[in-house]
Amino acid sequence: MSAPPTHSSRPAVTEREARQVAEAAREQDWRKPSFAKELFLGRFRLDLIHPHPLPADQDAQRGEEFLAKLRDFCETKIDSARIEREAQIPDEVVDGLKELGALGMKIDTKYGGLGLTQVYYNKALALVGSASPAIGALLSAHQSIGVPQPLKMFGTQEQKERFLPRCARTDISAFLLTEPDVGSDPARLATSAVPDGDDYVLDGVKLWTTNGVVADLLVVMARVPKSEGHKGGITAFVVEAGSEGVTVEHRNAFMGLRGLENGVTRFHRVRVPAANRIGPEGAGLKIALTTLNTGRLSLPAMCVGAGKWCLKIAREWSAAREQWGKPVAFHEAVGAKISFIAATTFALEAVVDLSSQMADEDRNDIRIEAALAKLYGSEMACLMADELVQIRGGRGFETAASLAARGERAVPAEQILRDLRINRIFEGSTEIMHLLIAREAVDAHLSVAGDLIDPDKSLSDKAKAGANAGVFYAKWLPKLVTGPGQLPRSYGEFRHGVDLSGHLRYVERTARKLARSTFYAMSRWQGRMETKQGFLGRVVDIGAELFAMSAACVRAELLRDQGDHGREAYQLADAFCRQSRIRVEELFGRLWSNTDDLDRKVVKGVLAGTYEWLEQGIVDPSGDGPWIADATPGPSERENVHRPIR
Repeated sequence: MSAPPTHSSRPAVTEREARQVAEAAREQDWRKPSFAKELFLGRFRLDLIHPHPLPADQDAQRGEEFLAKLRDFCETKIDSARIEREAQIPDEVVDGLKELGALGMKIDTKYGGLGLTQVYYNKALALVGSASPAIGALLSAHQSIGVPQPLKMFGTQEQKERFLPRCARTDISAFLLTEPDVGSDPARLATSAVPDGDDYVLDGVKLWTTNGVVADLLVVMARVPKSEGHKGGITAFVVEAGSEGVTVEHRNAFMGLRGLENGVTRFHRVRVPAANRIGPEGAGLKIALTTLNTGRLSLPAMCVGAGKWCLKIAREWSAAREQWGKPVAFHEAVGAKISFIAATTFALEAVVDLSSQMADEDRNDIRIEAALAKLYGSEMACLMADELVQIRGGRGFETAASLAARGERAVPAEQILRDLRINRIFEGSTEIMHLLIAREAVDAHLSVAGDLIDPDKSLSDKAKAGANAGVFYAKWLPKLVTGPGQLPRSYGEFRHGVDLSGHLRYVERTARKLARSTFYAMSRWQGRMETKQGFLGRVVDIGAELFAMSAACVRAELLRDQGDHGREAYQLADAFCRQSRIRVEELFGRLWSNTDDLDRKVVKGVLAGTYEWLEQGIVDPSGDGPWIADATPGPSERENVHRPIR
């Protein structure tokens, strides 16, 4: 057997090499239209999302039947307070979910799954996540990024037949990418998979393995060394969690999601059959990112559920609680918060449902839409939960158990704030999502002018790029001057009592303005554009607001057309768009008027110790130990806390 690697350091990579690894993992082509991509280019393609796509009747019937069963299970079998108190999902609840088929919601019926669409899968996650966010996380991690999704997209027929029936009914799966010193920079991935005959030998340590403590099957990303007959690179494997040499060394505890089975997993000379490799060597990161394109939709779906619960509690509490002779809801300071929660919940559901239905139809490329949904949903849900805590006042800060102990309704407002906070970090932090979306948003520019700002390109390459760019911008820039958004009768089909057409005209005009701003920034900063993360983040946030406004208007029109609360939907869409437009104008102002340059100077001073005197007058209650735990490959010295549920 080949000897395992003995190095204790991670691959040494430069910033440029790290970027090249990430770039190589991107989907390079746009084979289908994308509403969000067009939006960032200043082209408002309403035809791509309106009329709102709808699920097939049989898909809707199957989905509604399962939702009814799941609702009954949530109401009768899930004790959220117990999960919070014991920091663990009871085994009988997990067993019940297995019997219900909840592990196989997205798995095809021919493999024993339920075969739900993305729309109904997300509705199910919103429902079960409202009962217990920890259960929502377990089911999402298992199906959205665990074994089922990458096998569905990239697995061989033999792999699907071997593993998908297990995942549909009995086996919980987990996804293992992050390492103690590697997060969103996979170029430094240290876990290795050394070829040895018909096997690979895995060595390394993985951190924050959601479901890893109870998982039966793992998707593991490991680096295959390049050698004769082996292309090498980051590669994906299905690993049996009970294999010899796999040790769950620790179950992590967090500020929220206390029932989450998340741990640290060590691999020491773990033999994995080559038949368990997903895709070719070197395709692991691309598989992970492609899986996340739709997998990311599960997280904002649960944020929708959280928003609905926040609205319910805000409504009931604000009607019952009186101040100065009237319910607190009718005091403007509180009422504005309630309006924000209601309007934002409507818009967020519109974003998730629209993106999910487009994913089901597979007519559009939704990689940007899904990323925007994740980014926007995670940020806005945290704001809604924070506003709920504020509306509840001292009771919002008090735990549900304490409220119940003194005779009041056990409302876990502080818990939902804690539980939602991780969503701004899960599956790509807000900061990373800004960069990921920004890269996709400027893809058209880089494809025609990228060589102009690439220091490694020759003069002839730059000259060719200059010519191509001239042709592209000669056609593109004039189209950013005028458009339907300047015609008062545009989008007239969105006038029904409440007039939403003005909001869509605003989106069209603002998309062109955003594209002009992006072009100006690229002209100004050129190769330094990628370092302007503050600017890029604001560009993405504007795009997210425009996407949400578009989705809200289209959803309102759908509900009106169906005769399902259409008037009220128009009111909510109008309120959301007016709130959103205020945020957009503020973001535009901050594109060019900000403290980004000054902030960089202050940061350098902080790290140099220039302001260390400011830290005087406190004590630091932190414990001892390294900032990042040692992850040197080798045998485990800890007890295995792996706890499969059978």
